[in-house]
Amino acid sequence: MDEKIKTLQQWIDESQRIVFFGGAGVSTESGIPDFRSVDGLYNQKYAWPPEEILSRTFFDARPEEFYRFYRDKMLCLDAQPNAAHKKLAELEKAGKLRSVVTQNIDGLHQLAGSQRVWELHGSVHRNYCMKCRKPYAVADIKEGTGVPKCTCGGTIKPDVVLYEEGLDSTTIEGAVSDLRAADLLIIGGTSLAVYPAAGLINYYRGSRLVLINKSPTPYDGRADLAINLPIGQVLGQIEVR
Repeated sequence: MDEKIKTLQQWIDESQRIVFFGGAGVSTESGIPDFRSVDGLYNQKYAWPPEEILSRTFFDARPEEFYRFYRDKMLCLDAQPNAAHKKLAELEKAGKLRSVVTQNIDGLHQLAGSQRVWELHGSVHRNYCMKCRKPYAVADIKEGTGVPKCTCGGTIKPDVVLYEEGLDSTTIEGAVSDLRAADLLIIGGTSLAVYPAAGLINYYRGSRLVLINKSPTPYDGRADLAINLPIGQVLGQIEVR
């Protein structure tokens, strides 16, 4: 494994337009649960499956039940950036990393200092009234009870992409543009099972594809370098120079 880390270090040293594509595994080392692991949300018991609760149909039909789950399981506001978030921010500051494309909604990349972050599935830190579009802070949601209402009477919705909802076109266009221009793509902490987000990596045109994930993925065979370790453990060993 040391040789693989050395190869990754060399490729990062030789690259100037790195793009990082990350999933839930990037944040599990910060204490935020993922969905598909043994301890993930899909393997916990609720009156409804998490994927049903986090659907637009469920939000519209049972908003109170949605917010009970959302406040309990999706708002991990005490979580702090880990070694992976911090190293990516360092690489961006050094002019090596062009952007982060993330499936996560926790805002930890920005908290670590990353500036150019394409949030494919939105962010818990943005919320808005569905009637008048007035914005609300995440604290307004976390500290409230029941279904949060705007001063105009409208229902407040988190700016996160629920199942059955489409991805934001501006975010997609920005991520695709950066992926096409990248000279190194590092994929980390994702099983690449969530579409259409996972399909974006097909826009990468470079010759060096790195896949870092704690467990093997169906895409390992496509990678030029596959490392089966936690992403923070790997990136924590990288020097920014």
